[in-house]
Amino acid sequence: MSDQIQSLLSERFIYRQFTEDELTRFANDGYLLYGSILTDRGLQAIRDECMVAWNAEKGAFDANGTWLQNALLGNIHHHASLVRQYYFSGPLVDVATQVIGPNIKAATSQLTFKMRGNNQSFAWHQDNSYGELDPYNAISCLTALDDADQENGCLWLVPGSHKQGQVREGYTPDDIKQRKPVELEVDDALARPMPLRAGECLFFHCHMLHKSEGNHSQDRDRRILFMRYADADAVEVYNDRQPRLGRLVRGTTRFDEVLQYEANLALE
Repeated sequence: MSDQIQSLLSERFIYRQFTEDELTRFANDGYLLYGSILTDRGLQAIRDECMVAWNAEKGAFDANGTWLQNALLGNIHHHASLVRQYYFSGPLVDVATQVIGPNIKAATSQLTFKMRGNNQSFAWHQDNSYGELDPYNAISCLTALDDADQENGCLWLVPGSHKQGQVREGYTPDDIKQRKPVELEVDDALARPMPLRAGECLFFHCHMLHKSEGNHSQDRDRRILFMRYADADAVEVYNDRQPRLGRLVRGTTRFDEVLQYEANLALE
C-alpha cells in the first residue's frame, strides 16, 4: 500500500491492536469492545456511502416487508469504496490476525439496519449457525453507525457462551439453506446489553450467543456495519466442506479459489 493511501486511511480509521490483557479477556469472555475505530470524518463518510447504497437497494422501511427486506444488505463492499478499504485494509484486519492467526480472508460484509419503526427482533443465535465455518475461530465485527442502546435495538450477548462450541439444536441445515431464522433457547438472565457509540466496534467469537430486540425509538435509527473474518483456509461445513470464498487480506491460503476471488476488486 502506498504512503499516500495509508495516510488517507489514517485520516478515517483508528488503528490499534489488542493488548495482551485484551486478548486474554477476549479468550475468556468471547467478545471485546475496540472503542472508537472511525474518526469523525471516517464515520460520516462511511455512513454517507452506506446510505446511498441502502436507499438504492432497499428504500424506506416497509412495515409489511420481511426482516431480510428491511434489515439486511449483503456485500456492501461492492457498493461503497471506503467500506471496501475498511474491510480489506482497515484496523479490523490487524485485530483478526491477532485473534485468528496470520492467514486471513474477508468472509462477510453487510449492513444490518433497524431503522426507526422497525420493531422486529432477531432471536438468539450464533453467527456460525448461519454459515458454519471450520476452523471455528471466525470473528464478527460490528461497527456502529449510530449510537445503539436498549431503546433502539442494541445487541445482547451472553459472556463466555462461546466456550460451549457449535450449537446445532433448534435448526437444521435445510433451515439455513431456506434462510429460515435460527431460534436457540437461552436463559435471558445471563444476557448483557452491549450499547455502542457511533464509530465504535464490537468484536466477538463465531460461537457467541447473541440477539437484538426491535427498534422502539421514535426518532432514531440503529445502523450497523457488519463484517466477518475467517482463517484463509476455512471451509463451509454445510456445503460439503467447500472453501469459504472471500478475499485473502493477509498471509497465504491453500485454495486457488480464494487466491483468485475478488482479485481484481481494486482499492480506490
